[in-house]
Amino acid sequence: MSDRLSVHMQQRPEAWAEQYLRDLLDARVSLTFGPGLPDRPTYEILIAGLPAERELDASPRLRALIIPWAGLPQATARALSSRPNIGVHNIHHNAAPAAELAVALMLAAAKSLVPVDRRLRRSDWSPRYEPDMSVTLYGKTALVLGYGAIGRRVGAACRGLGMSVVAVRKHPERTPAGPDEILPAGALAEALPRADVLLIALPHTGATRGLIGEAEIGALGEDCVLVNVARGPVVDEEALYRALESRSIRAAGLDVWYAYPSSEEERTCTPPSRFPFGDLDNVVLSPHRAGAFAVREVEEARMAALAELLNAAASGQPMPHPVDLLEGY
Repeated sequence: MSDRLSVHMQQRPEAWAEQYLRDLLDARVSLTFGPGLPDRPTYEILIAGLPAERELDASPRLRALIIPWAGLPQATARALSSRPNIGVHNIHHNAAPAAELAVALMLAAAKSLVPVDRRLRRSDWSPRYEPDMSVTLYGKTALVLGYGAIGRRVGAACRGLGMSVVAVRKHPERTPAGPDEILPAGALAEALPRADVLLIALPHTGATRGLIGEAEIGALGEDCVLVNVARGPVVDEEALYRALESRSIRAAGLDVWYAYPSSEEERTCTPPSRFPFGDLDNVVLSPHRAGAFAVREVEEARMAALAELLNAAASGQPMPHPVDLLEGY
């Protein structure tokens, strides 16, 4: 390795965030920023979530791609499938805020906070006297799908609320201590009827797309609360809407969706689904805020996580958080 580690970042962060990153970096790390490529691309590491083909091919020295969030976009996986010489790494800087939002959605859905709030704003106190407006979580079972950085924090919060935690994970042997019970992915069907709360924090891969479909939702009890902070397509869109509409499950808290705005102009006029989830009073809608993009302390955590990887590479050490392209995470 040369004395300098050349790194190109696809999107330049705000000035304060760039300085925060530079202050944390090993002096041997040399940074360039997009948009666009350096005049003579010689970077060894590219930081980009959705790299263009030209960014992957421009530098003959490129050996690693850092995706500056958790998850592997399918387009990126396809682009890298023919480039086995490029390693891939994630960062998990947003695990804490994502877990906090998952818990907030769980509590808001379980306690009917949104419709009750709307009614009291109209001076209507009736919800105080109406039965079945909320469900108690103490003593109940939280089923956590995906017991990674986010799932572990969600599980810890649920235990703090007096809930039992059952974790379902593809590789249960890798699961650290924490849940009351750890089950392999093959045991999902038998675990679903036990769930009072189903918390989904799985990576989106070919294996998890549509994992929670009509049969799986049908296996949940009528008082079950479903929370999704993973990716929308992990849960079948129509099956979820129909279950909420018919109240075959109690409620849902959703931060991830099936349609997203593709431009700044569309941000104020893009329905998140082809079904009118917004017409239902037993679902809490959140516009994919778990990553907390606009929160300064989360961006600081992102820069710190990037610095950790780059400093390891500059020191000749393996970078943490490698991604398995076949597994998808």
